[in-house]
Amino acid sequence: MAVASPTAPNRRSAAVAAYVVLVIVGLAFIAPFAWLFLASFSQDAQLDTAVPDHPTLRNFADVLTGDNLHALANSLVLSMGSALLTLLLGAPAAYPLSRYGRRFGRPVILGLLFATGLPVTAIMVPVYGLFVQLNLLDSIPATVLFLTATGLPMAIWMLKNFMDEVPISLEEAAWVDGASGLRALVRIVLPLMVPGTTVVFTFTFALTWGNFFVPFILLIDPAKQPASVAIFQYFGIQGGNTSYGLLAAFSILYSLPVVLLYAVAQRTLGNAFALQGAVKG
Repeated sequence: MAVASPTAPNRRSAAVAAYVVLVIVGLAFIAPFAWLFLASFSQDAQLDTAVPDHPTLRNFADVLTGDNLHALANSLVLSMGSALLTLLLGAPAAYPLSRYGRRFGRPVILGLLFATGLPVTAIMVPVYGLFVQLNLLDSIPATVLFLTATGLPMAIWMLKNFMDEVPISLEEAAWVDGASGLRALVRIVLPLMVPGTTVVFTFTFALTWGNFFVPFILLIDPAKQPASVAIFQYFGIQGGNTSYGLLAAFSILYSLPVVLLYAVAQRTLGNAFALQGAVKG
């Protein structure tokens, strides 16, 4: 028995309902950003979303101080260092799981997935004690190493999946020409994994950039704290009114590096899929 196809009015009604739902969801996401944008140009911003009577750039000028710029630089050091170190260590770790992990690969992968589910807050007390005993507290390089360790399980799992898409026949051709496994990884596999490494780098950078708890615990000196901790001063927790205008302005400046990174990553992901051409060639 043939099933009657939906009529044109029914399809139109379903499309209208879907668009209405999408508009409502979009407004729910846009409203906070509208407040953030409007408050950043208001001298007396409050929690209500209102167009300022006299828009001003004073909030941006006030937050662009030496201390805040130094905090943004600290965030860049932590995020860039953690992302690069994660790639440097994650790629060699993912390679044997992708190429030679048929026997022990599944338990290792399951262990990595389990490690990604562990909340970092659950281990911060012993980590803090370890940092104190090793005299690593208030050390930016040590904090970068810890952030790298927390991001490696997910990075290895992601890199392994991207590596699986690179045909091993390309490496075998390089081995015939005398290339070592490491040379094949660097010269053959990684160039074909540019989209994958871009995703892992962006993911790790964004997570570290927005991480508040780890640097708040491990970095004591205000001069070493990143912007994710410096933004805390605008909430007026210590007995003052919250500076909503300064908070909004600093939040916009704080978000720009990640937004720009996502834009660059999107451009890279759109132009870097050379794998099919390499296989066909």
